[in-house]
Amino acid sequence: MAFLSSSSPTMQKGIFVSVPVLVLSVSFAAAVIFLLTSSLSSCSCPSSVSSPNDVVGSVSDVRLEERISTTREDIEWVRDLIRSNGLHMQKNELRKGINPRTRDQQLADLIQYKGISHYEGEEEANNHTALPCPGELLVEQHHSNYGEPWAGGRDVFEFLAQSSNLKPNSRVLEIGCGTLRVGLHFIRYLNPTHFHCLEKDELSLMAALRYELPSQGLLHKRPLILRGDDMEFSKFGLDTSYDLIYASAVFLHMPDKLVWAGLERLVEKLKPYDGRIFVSHNVKFCSRLGGDECAKKLASLGLEYLGKQTHDSLLFNHYEIWFGFRRVKQ
Repeated sequence: MAFLSSSSPTMQKGIFVSVPVLVLSVSFAAAVIFLLTSSLSSCSCPSSVSSPNDVVGSVSDVRLEERISTTREDIEWVRDLIRSNGLHMQKNELRKGINPRTRDQQLADLIQYKGISHYEGEEEANNHTALPCPGELLVEQHHSNYGEPWAGGRDVFEFLAQSSNLKPNSRVLEIGCGTLRVGLHFIRYLNPTHFHCLEKDELSLMAALRYELPSQGLLHKRPLILRGDDMEFSKFGLDTSYDLIYASAVFLHMPDKLVWAGLERLVEKLKPYDGRIFVSHNVKFCSRLGGDECAKKLASLGLEYLGKQTHDSLLFNHYEIWFGFRRVKQ
C-alpha cells in the first residue's frame, strides 16, 4: 500500500535521538505515573465492587418489571414441551396414578389413621402436628366449592393486576376472598402485608388460613384477612388506601342497600384517579335504579363508571365479565 512504500528521506534514514533527550523523556514519564498513582490512591470515588445492598436493590428493580400475564409465546412453549415429551391430551384424559384414591377415600384414610402416617404401632402413629389440619382441607374439598375450576383464580388475578397496572408495592383489598382462590396469587405477587380481605364465611377462612397459606409457603407474607359481613373497613386501618379493590361474584349475593353503603365507605379508601374498583358478573345494584339514577348516585359518591370488560383465558377455559369504577374526587 502507498503509505508503507513511502520514499521520504526521514523514513529511509530513520530518526536519531540523543541520550540527554532520552533521559529527560523517561524522567518526565515516571513523574506523570507517580502523580496519577497518588491521586487514585487518595480518591474517594465509589468502588466498582457491588455491596450486598446493591445486589438487593437490583433484585428489587427486576421484580418491579415482573411480567404478570401469560403470553402467546408462553402457550407455544408449553405446547412444544407437551409434544416433545410425547404427551397426548387431546382426549382430555390422563392415566391414573399408581395408587388412585378419590377424595372420599383419602378422607376416610385420614380419619382412620388420624393423619398421614407411615409409622408402625399405635404409639409411634400418634399425630405430632403442632396445628392439626382438618381432613376435608387436606383432600382439598374446598377447591370444588366454586362451581368452576380452581385454576380460574389465576386468570382473575392476571386480568385485575394488568387492568389496574399493579406493582409489588401496590395495596389490594378483596371483598369476599373465600378460600383464596384468587387471593393466593395477589399475596404471592405483592409485598408482605399489602393484601387485605374481608370474608364472612368461617369454613372458607379456615381453609385459607389453615391450608392454603401454609401449603403455598405464604405465611411470611402476612396478609390481613378478617372476618366480617358488614362492609365495615375501618378495621384495616383508618389511613390505608388501596390501588385495587375488587369483589368477585359477591355483590350479586348482597342486598343493594348494603352494597351502596359499602361503596360509600370504599371511596375514601381508594386512591383518586389511578385506583380501581372492579365488580364481576353484573352491577344490578346499580341498574335496578335506572341508568340516570345510577349515574347520579355514583357521582354523589365521587365514583365514575369506566365500562364493562371481558376476560377470556388463554389456558383454563375461563371467561368473566368485569365492571370498572374509579374515584374522581380527592
